[in-house]
Parts: sequence; C-alpha cells; structure tokens
Amino acid sequence: MAAERAYVTDMSPLMTAEELLQTNIPNKRTELVRGRLIVREPAGDSHGRVTMNLTVRLGAHVESAGCGQLVAAETGFTLVVEVLSPDDRPGETLAKVGDWLEAGARLAWVIDPQRRLARVYRADGTESLLAESDALDGEDVLPGFNCPLAAIL
Repeated sequence: MAAERAYVTDMSPLMTAEELLQTNIPNKRTELVRGRLIVREPAGDSHGRVTMNLTVRLGAHVESAGCGQLVAAETGFTLVVEVLSPDDRPGETLAKVGDWLEAGARLAWVIDPQRRLARVYRADGTESLLAESDALDGEDVLPGFNCPLAAIL
C-alpha cells in the first residue's frame, strides 16, 4: 500500500492557525505546517484499525491509573504557531515527532503496520526500534503501560 499523497494548496500567502479553523475542504484532512496548508486524503483502514487497537488499550490504562485523558486523532493542536494532528505518513511523521518533542512531549510512538514495527522517540533525543515481538512501554510518561506490539497490529 503506497503512502497517501499530500498536496500543498496555494503556495502563497502563508496561513494562520485561525484561518485554518475557518477553512472547510470537504472529505479531506487538513493541517498547517509552517504556515502552509497541507491537504490529504482521509486515513485508510489499516491506520484506523491500528489506531483503534492502541486507543482501546491506552484508554483502559489511562482510566484505571487516573493519569490523564485521551483525545481523538482529528483533534487539532496548536504547537508554537502550527496546528498538527498525528498521522502515519513516513516522510512527514519524523518532522512532526520533532515538533511534538520540541513542544514538550516526552515520548512518541510511530507505528508502521506494513513493516510490523514501531519506533519510539524520546525528548532526550534517543530512539528505539521495536519488532512485532516487542512491547510498547509507557516509560515515565505513562507508568505501568505495556502493550505487545503484535496485539495492535
């Protein structure tokens, strides 16, 4: 399965986060990256399945541990002056992980269902590659969370 194509609309002028909130492009996912509007097709079934499998497990842990709350994938976040939402496009995911970590996130998982692996990124700059036989660990961000990667793939 090929990664979905993204396209940048109207290369000029730059857009603000407030303008993005007023923009409506039906049946597409939009985000603002360094002032540029990025438009994508909706995520596919593999992304939805893996995301839901992980969300169910994270939700159960967060609720039982009383350690925060989860938000849906389509929730927009303003980081610095950018609005981002998590996605699974390999080429741009790494840039977003960097943005999330710069904005204060301490742990990010990027799951690749096609290769059946995950990469863990930490705020201190370290990263780990997990095989299907390994487990996602919440480390100090979600103490006690542990989920076999195979269970969500």
